[in-house]
Amino acid sequence: MSATTTPRSTSASKGTPCLWAAMRPTPSSGRRCPTSLPLASLTWTGMCSARTLKVPSTASLCWRRRGSSPRSAALSPSRLTTSPSWGRRPNSEDSTWAVAPPLPGMMLGGGCGRELAHWIVHGRPEKDMYSYDIRRFHPRLTDHRRWIRERSHESYAKNYSVVFPHDEPLAGRNMRTDPLHEELLARGCVFQERQGWERPGWFTPQGTAPVLQYDYYGAYGNQAHRDYAYGRLLGDEYTFDFPPHHDVIKKECLACRGAAAVFNMSYFGKFYLVGLDARKAADWLFSADVNRPPGSTVYTCMLNHRGGTESDLTVSRLAPSSQASALAPAFEGDGYYLAVGGAVAQHNWAHISTVLQDQKFRCQLIDGSEDLGMISIQGPASRAILQEVLDADLSNEAFPFSTHKLVRAAGHLVRAMRLSFVGELGWELHVPRPACVPVYQAVMTAGAKHGLVNAGYRAIDSLSIEKGYRHWHADLRPDDSPLEAGLAFTCKFTSAVPFLGREALEKQRAEGLRRRLLCLTVDEKVPMFGLEAIWRNGQVVGHIRRADFGFAIDKTIAYGYIRDPSGGPVSLDFVKSGEYALERMGVTYPARAHLKSPFDPDNKRVKGIY
Repeated sequence: MSATTTPRSTSASKGTPCLWAAMRPTPSSGRRCPTSLPLASLTWTGMCSARTLKVPSTASLCWRRRGSSPRSAALSPSRLTTSPSWGRRPNSEDSTWAVAPPLPGMMLGGGCGRELAHWIVHGRPEKDMYSYDIRRFHPRLTDHRRWIRERSHESYAKNYSVVFPHDEPLAGRNMRTDPLHEELLARGCVFQERQGWERPGWFTPQGTAPVLQYDYYGAYGNQAHRDYAYGRLLGDEYTFDFPPHHDVIKKECLACRGAAAVFNMSYFGKFYLVGLDARKAADWLFSADVNRPPGSTVYTCMLNHRGGTESDLTVSRLAPSSQASALAPAFEGDGYYLAVGGAVAQHNWAHISTVLQDQKFRCQLIDGSEDLGMISIQGPASRAILQEVLDADLSNEAFPFSTHKLVRAAGHLVRAMRLSFVGELGWELHVPRPACVPVYQAVMTAGAKHGLVNAGYRAIDSLSIEKGYRHWHADLRPDDSPLEAGLAFTCKFTSAVPFLGREALEKQRAEGLRRRLLCLTVDEKVPMFGLEAIWRNGQVVGHIRRADFGFAIDKTIAYGYIRDPSGGPVSLDFVKSGEYALERMGVTYPARAHLKSPFDPDNKRVKGIY
């Protein structure tokens, strides 16, 4: 780590067990709510008798029942918030729980209260509650008054708006930007927002489209933006058809498949797990065996005690060093470098921190996300391009798939990993923040004669679904097991080493899978986005979790979990014997089921075989 960096740590706060409920200032005045409220003004979640609760003050935003366990009650005012936030407070060793309810508390209170009660008693809710989980927010957002004020307003202003698949917030933007932000903005990048980060969505050929300061939609004396390029492009997304820039995203995807594309993935979470018990912690946390020689990288899952998937990520084994650097802290013994999706990095941080605390592992979790950029170069020409930039042999023999090395890129020390999230030959460059721009510029210069293009996450979404790679919280959630999701290969069943969730998985494997993730393609060019019904032999057997258009195979691709209507296990014979269709807006389209990825099912391209 750099000498000027103060990394996040896993230190915990201890205190009296309590439930607490947060409220935000109203968007019109910015004033706090009054210091006392009549009981009639509170929203009941249905978890205990109202007579047992005393509300001394809302200024403290905290209620306690003396002499009782916090497992017994939760109650909160129905006030405007940036977004509902429930769950165990991150980095707390006590039983402290956050309860910031959604605006329509009367409508959702019963269901949310039931899930919160199950969460407190059993450690996880029964249903997927990630959209309510406090762990999805980074402290840099929740502690920032501008973000709270703007997002609270927009949350209310758009409360009854139609939810379009690719909408983006206009409030609370430009909170977290990586070193390449201005460079990519000048090249036509249209940014998306994910947990405060501005990440590349796609690249418009029509000039720059910066995200401007929030204008409150012209309310409260603010002047609404006029001739707002980003707003116009976002307005084009307000459709359930293919957007006007569908062909622009197509060009990015096909360039990656045919030549090469560079993806700025700097918003990724980048953590170090080091210390005396780091190996024990890694064995327990990660479903795969990550204890391979230094220089290896492993794709793995992290599970909860029910066998549900809390995360999928890559874990790279590090060699110990007594000298800290911009690419690794100093440590003795075992050390691991974790790369996780930026949109769920805080969720990962909180999950790991909680497990370390609960198991009392003597190790440290260090956050290097702000110190490193991440540039991914993918495609058939990636090796030829990077061979001009890196001072290393990139042949298959010298640099196999799923390995990493410290190399120099344009004179700067970087960590190169041979990985792919799009199913192509490629490398990720994990770059110290000051070196990001010169390394990126060197890559673009070397790639000019090879057809290298900039591409964003809209292209990644298409390319990854085409290859069958999972997206956490789309086709992989805390209530989905890796067995159901087709990720049994990430579980170290051949080893006797225990890991979190193993007992639940072994029971599920013995009893048979009651549902299974299935890939379906539709020949007709029709947009799908998720939640479409899956029909098998005239019966609905599930719904789509994630869908996109695959440009290389020229088909709509969808993933969803299916069940046997009889209640029995979903065998491969059951999958293969059915006739399928997908229903979109009342219209059904014939679909074909796939047991392997519809694109490059033999995984030749990631091995450099074209």
